[in-house]
Amino acid sequence: MQKRRSWAEPYKIKMVEHLRMTTPEDRERAIAEAGYNTFLLRSDDVYIDLLTDSGTNAMSDRQWAGLLLGDEAYAGSRNYFHLEDVVRRRYGYRHLIPTHQGRGAEHLLSQLCISPGDSVPGNMYFTTTKHHQELAGGRFVDVIIDEAHDPTSEHPFKGNVDLVKMQRLIDEVGPERIPYLSLETNVNMAGGQPCSLENIRAACALCHEHSIPVFLDATRAVENAYFIREREPGYETASVADILREICSHADGCTMSAKKDALVNIGGFLAVNDDTLAERARNLCVVYEGLHTYGGLAGRDLEAMAIGIEESVEYDHIRARVGQVHYLGRRLMDAGVPIVRPIGGHGVFVDAARFLPHLPREQFPAQALTAALYAESGVRSMERGAVSVGRDRETGENVYPALELVRLTLPRRVYTQAHLDVTAESIVDLHADPERVVGLEMTYEPAHLRFFQARFRPVVGSVVLRRRRQGAPATEPAAAGSTIP
Repeated sequence: MQKRRSWAEPYKIKMVEHLRMTTPEDRERAIAEAGYNTFLLRSDDVYIDLLTDSGTNAMSDRQWAGLLLGDEAYAGSRNYFHLEDVVRRRYGYRHLIPTHQGRGAEHLLSQLCISPGDSVPGNMYFTTTKHHQELAGGRFVDVIIDEAHDPTSEHPFKGNVDLVKMQRLIDEVGPERIPYLSLETNVNMAGGQPCSLENIRAACALCHEHSIPVFLDATRAVENAYFIREREPGYETASVADILREICSHADGCTMSAKKDALVNIGGFLAVNDDTLAERARNLCVVYEGLHTYGGLAGRDLEAMAIGIEESVEYDHIRARVGQVHYLGRRLMDAGVPIVRPIGGHGVFVDAARFLPHLPREQFPAQALTAALYAESGVRSMERGAVSVGRDRETGENVYPALELVRLTLPRRVYTQAHLDVTAESIVDLHADPERVVGLEMTYEPAHLRFFQARFRPVVGSVVLRRRRQGAPATEPAAAGSTIP
């Protein structure tokens, strides 16, 4: 039997960024001042930052070198044409409209395509996407398969569209009131879960049969392509680049936050095939983002994005990226911590409702767990539950989704396995005595996307994390030499 060799990241470190080590007292003060919302923490007070993988990537030497090639002309920058060529080759769409980030592209698409009263189907909502659709007068309709709402389901493609739900919506409102299907690849709110190519083909075919366009949220389409290679029969030897191109070939265009897959710190784009829609998008881009050849970005940002897209489809890179996520997920699973299964592509999602069964949903268990984890260890994570969902548009009541999650999102090429071990140990410690975590109540709620800026306070006492009981056990440090398959 051949001995399995250890695994290592396919890069070496050239520069380091020093981290500040804090005390429990420092963290209790910081999280209280932040209103128990990890978005409101100062980054200087954070030890391991797993808040998001958006714009938090480490760029490569090639990308940093590309910054020096920035053509900062206001119009017609050479970097725009380089990026246009890369997007056409890797994603396959004819027209490129750059934006400052993904939500800029979501805004353009929503304003261009949605009329008041329209129904916009999607395979589970994403916060900013849904918000832009609603601001344009649309109504989001979830058409994802039921397994996506079950954190214990091992379905390999929980991002799939339920074709019966989609057909039911078409029959109910008529295809003329459906501006497009919003098809997210590697569905974030479901736990980073992919769609199969078989389902993408079928969903697009159903929509096109009724003259309904399909636009991808291609933010993590490369991760989705990797999962297709790993899980879908017939694609075992296909390249990630070829699978990505096939995914995109079935849709009419995409929005993209390049701050994820494309390995940059800022940027995004809208890409479409339709000539008329592209011209309208360029015109609206001038109003909201900047001239259509820079879209709110510097030329150097466009160049770094073009290089990052090319790097993103390299198999060794995407295998290492997803491998780090799975390493952390398996450590938590092995310790009995309830997480969304199967493990996704960009983060590990802890099931806060099962982690903290003593807290009612009205006390926002996922928000409480993010605050408690920070107070415990300095690890910053993100709530993906009732706070993120918001309120019912008609009743004004809080909506309590099936998934009440804490997202541990791994930036690309940033942290080592040791950082993941520290994170795992901190969560396992909390899981050993979950009643230390105190529920929260909201004290300030902004009008839009409340999870970014809402503030909270403990429902009992003045801290979100009670002191450890005398003699309570703590986890031992991880042994060195663990491997990622």
